Amino acid sequence: MADEQLLHLVFGGQVDDPQSLTFKDPSKLDIVGIYPSYSEAEHAWRSVSQANVDDAMTKYVVVHLHRMLEPTA
Repeated sequence: MADEQLLHLVFGGQVDDPQSLTFKDPSKLDIVGIYPSYSEAEHAWRSVSQANVDDAMTKYVVVHLHRMLEPTA
C-alpha cells in the first residue's frame, strides 16, 4: 500500500507586520505550490523563504490542506 497522501500548500506575500499573517494584498499572493508531503512542502518553503530573507515584510507559510479536507481525521 502506498504512503498516505497529506497535501500541503506553500504560499506567501507581503505582510502588514512581520509578526502577523495579515497579507497586504491577497490578490498578489505568491502560490508556490501544493505538495504531497510535509517534507516536500517544507523544502519548498525553506527555499522560497531563503530567497526572500532580506525582505522582512515578505512571509511564506505551509498550510496543512489535508487537515481542511478531512477535519475529523
